[in-house]
Amino acid sequence: MRGVAGSTVAGRSSAYVVALALLGPVWRGLPHRSLATGAALGLLLAGAPRMLSDPADPWLSLNLLRAAALAFGLGLAFLLDDPARHATAAVPTRRPVRTGLRVGLVVPFTAVWWTAALLLIPDQGRPPVGAITLEASAFVVLALAGALLALRHSEATEPGIAVSAGLVGASFAAALLLPDRWALFVATSDPDWGDAHRRWAGVLVVAALTGVCSLTEPLRRRRTTLLAHR
Repeated sequence: MRGVAGSTVAGRSSAYVVALALLGPVWRGLPHRSLATGAALGLLLAGAPRMLSDPADPWLSLNLLRAAALAFGLGLAFLLDDPARHATAAVPTRRPVRTGLRVGLVVPFTAVWWTAALLLIPDQGRPPVGAITLEASAFVVLALAGALLALRHSEATEPGIAVSAGLVGASFAAALLLPDRWALFVATSDPDWGDAHRRWAGVLVVAALTGVCSLTEPLRRRRTTLLAHR
């Protein structure tokens, strides 16, 4: 029992050391330009009401925050782009660890960015923080889940463009084509505001589960490995 416990502790310690050693290379491999562009565009959109002389309109402020979250999500769609993907597939560190490090590195940045975006909206026009944060979280998780899904089911090294286009298309389709009983983009004064955010919570959960299920190694590579062993 002591041997098993010792090997478990040693394994965890080794995994921690490996993850720590990977932080630098993973940080250098992040798509800094895409992330910075999405973040800057989002802050410009969120700060637009302060450039107007009129009092902030709640409906305009709400939609500008939604657009800001979408812009940031488009930047995050490129987070897992890796031109050297097929070369790094042979390294001993598993893909969930490498992906987790990338996501972990941008989480604090995302939290700071969203706080800044909220504060840019004037107090009189700011929507309920919890509800709009739920919407923004859904955009972020959808972008990451789309990238993970693309990596698992294709050999693409840079799926960011396709994922960002899909995110934009899905957002416009949801805004224009969903019937009223399934509407997501509603006003704070709408009686359906609470129901809409229960639907947003459902979108967030489904996206998160899809992303987690897509963390494992790609299917095609697994089949190739099995054939090679045979």
